[in-house]
This record gives sequence, C-alpha cells and structure tokens, in this order.
Amino acid sequence: MLSAHAIVLEQPERLSLRAIELTQPGPDDVVVDIEWTGVSTGTERLLYSGQMPVFPGMGYPLVPGYETVGRIAGGARSGERVFVPGAQCFGEIRGLFGGSASRLVVPSARAVAIDEHLGDRGALMALAATAYHAIASGSGALPQLIVGHGVLGRLIARIATALAAERGAAAPVVWETNAARRAGAEGYQVVHPMDDDRRDYAVICDVSGDSEILDTVIACLAPGGEIVLAGFYSKPLGFAFPPAFMREARIRIAAEWKPADLTAAAVLIADGRLSLDGLITHRMEAGQAESAYRTAFEDPDCLKMIMDWRAFS
Repeated sequence: MLSAHAIVLEQPERLSLRAIELTQPGPDDVVVDIEWTGVSTGTERLLYSGQMPVFPGMGYPLVPGYETVGRIAGGARSGERVFVPGAQCFGEIRGLFGGSASRLVVPSARAVAIDEHLGDRGALMALAATAYHAIASGSGALPQLIVGHGVLGRLIARIATALAAERGAAAPVVWETNAARRAGAEGYQVVHPMDDDRRDYAVICDVSGDSEILDTVIACLAPGGEIVLAGFYSKPLGFAFPPAFMREARIRIAAEWKPADLTAAAVLIADGRLSLDGLITHRMEAGQAESAYRTAFEDPDCLKMIMDWRAFS
C-alpha cells in the first residue's frame, strides 16, 4: 500500500503534516517521489486564511499546492525529474490542488519532464506558464504596465521585456508600493505608482490581487486600452463607469494556464530568454511546514518559499 506525508489544511489557519494512504496507481499513472514544493502566496494564502471564494473542489480537509518537482519512481520513465501541477490521490481528503506531499500518484501526462539543472527552480514552472498565459491569451499586444512586483509580476515583466526586445518595443514599467520589492528588475523599470504620471498605457496587467485597483489603472489607460486581470481576487471588483466609458476600456481575465503555455514557457527558459534566477528567497525543510507557511504569508521579504521533501524519500 502506497503512503505519503502530506500537508493537510484541516481547517482555516490550521495545518498538519501527516501520513496519508494514497490511491493505487493505474496503468496510465506514475508514482513521483517529491523533492520540492512551492508555497503560493495567492491561492494558498486564501485557502489558509479561509477567504477563498466558492471554487470547484473547495472544502476541508485538503492538500494544497500546485508547484511540485520530483522524480518518477519505476516504470519506463524511472528517474525523470518532472514538474507536477497537483494531484488527486488522497482518498477522502481533497486535493486542491494536491501537490504538497512527499509522494504523488498522477497520470503520466501530468508529470512534465524538466531540465535537471533547474533543481528547485522547477517549482516555478506553474507561475512561468501563468505569466506566459497572461500575455499570450490576448491579442498579442504586450503589457506596457504591470502592477505588482512579486514572483508572478516579475515573470510577466521578464517575458514581456524579452518579447519587446525582439519586436523593437520598449520594456514594460512595473508599479510596486513596497520599497523592498522594487529591487530585482531585469531590463525594466520599477516605480511607485505615485511617481508615474503616464496616462496612455495601451495594455495594463494587474497581478496585485487588489480588488480596488480598477479605478486607479483605468485612469492610466489609453483610449481603447485593455486591462488584464492576472491576479486572483477574493472580493468583488468594481469601478466607476464614466472614466472607463470615456476610454472605451476593455477588461480581460487571464485564467488558468494551459499545457501549451507550459510548453512555451519551457522553451523560453531553455533558450535563455526567461530566467528563473533570483525568485526563490526562502527554503525550509517540509517538516517545518507550519513555520514555512507563516513565513511565506507574513514575511514581506519572502518572494517565494520552497519546501524540501527529500528527507522523506
């Protein structure tokens, strides 16, 4: 019988690390021994705090996580290092998104081979695919303004900067109110919103998760411009209609990444156009899960927390 240690959100603000019996693998499944998982400061924070809106699969207890790297154990793909965007292999315990465990059983197609050299940075593949999707799922126009300089904002800015250089266009501007997070730009400029008086951005991409951001960014939008909502918002969004009407503003929601986005992001990484360096700021053993989650959610200096599961292998 297969088992694993998993992080279980028993209820809001209460988690445990406990042994769980896993679903037995079928003929099209692989078993993955997990090396590293990332902690999402977006969806996982909402799950942890109990502020997650009604969502398919929602309910406690649950195993969170969708930023997972490990090695396939046995079979034709034995030894491959893979990225896994979550799993549903925990019996009656919900998997939303089910990646934070020492071992997973997943369909082989969901275990995506990644380069060995990525190491724990491979856990960032989900965010890289999300960043690519935010850009590529629209008209093809690149964001000129990005709101938020967390990990997702940095990845969107890095991709937009690389693609802009290929097109002979200007790199994007990024807004960030946290002075410490204004550092780390690679080829683009990061400013406080109060220091930016530009009012003609054709495409603005918001990753702040701030449900009150729309009036602020609409005021900076060019006529006919587009606002891309690439964050996750726990509260209803609203905006004053007249300014949006005068600009004939368009609002697009960038939803979950697709397999093609993951492939495209992997190509950008492989050919050196997208770097994952400098994004992981904190690492802790998985046995320190409660402390790791609190650091990820409460420490403003924590861009990305990675948990190391190798002691459980």
